[in-house]
Amino acid sequence: MEQVIENLSGLREGAASGSGAQAVERALQLLSIVGRGAEKGVALADVVADSGLNKPTARRLLMALMRSRLVEQDELTRRYYLGGELYVLGMLASRRHGLLEMAGESLKRLSAKSADTSFVSMRRGDYAVCLYREEGTHPVRTHALLTGDQNPLGVGAGSLAMLAALPDAEVEAVLGRIEGVITAQYPGYSTDIIREDVVRTRELGYALNPGRVIANSWGIGVAILLPDGRLAGALSIAAIDSRMGEARQKELAAQLAHEVERVQGKLKSLFSSENPAPRKAPQTARSRTPERV
Repeated sequence: MEQVIENLSGLREGAASGSGAQAVERALQLLSIVGRGAEKGVALADVVADSGLNKPTARRLLMALMRSRLVEQDELTRRYYLGGELYVLGMLASRRHGLLEMAGESLKRLSAKSADTSFVSMRRGDYAVCLYREEGTHPVRTHALLTGDQNPLGVGAGSLAMLAALPDAEVEAVLGRIEGVITAQYPGYSTDIIREDVVRTRELGYALNPGRVIANSWGIGVAILLPDGRLAGALSIAAIDSRMGEARQKELAAQLAHEVERVQGKLKSLFSSENPAPRKAPQTARSRTPERV
């Protein structure tokens, strides 16, 4: 956030602009305007009209928000959307009922048992975002995935576990949209490789990344599902390749599956408490029937 404030406070609009604090306030106003655009995004003209700022000022503020990854701009439509950093910050702040809170104890147990690094991730569009990593005690660690990092779905163990949990039609739609990114930025992958990985993940019951993102850094992941079967996220463990033999893969996969069950149990309890069954009208003595046990 220090970089965010620095980017915003550095803006000056002449004598009429006031202080850096005013620039921050105006930028946050624009952030709210962009947020109201939701999935459709907003055009620069709409931002100018809704904010009352002139076009150069609105553009400068939006550029500051983009440098901080709080806003992003579609290259084709030129419309503005809420950025990935804002999503991550929101998830990290949502501790009361968030997946991060529910998975926290599971991550501690996984890293304590395995001595390796464990992660909880969520889907964001066609990407997987790492919400948190729990370090293990093994002296040789992998730093392939840091909190806030994101990869296209299918790239990395937790990300692959999430992609494999989606319906076939959605998998193909995602692969179609990310193909260009995969080709340009991930030399260890192709969409055909990811398709094969999806099939293998479904057969095994867990996802395996055999060092495709960073050499010698392997990972295993298992998807977390909501009570209605929709995707919630994934738990994963990463370690150096010498600690990922076939026998240990199965051992770590079993640990992950056990902790995923714990998290899904918490999600089920949460959804049950937020959607309680409707209360029945009191029964009269004449209409009362024996209770089920």
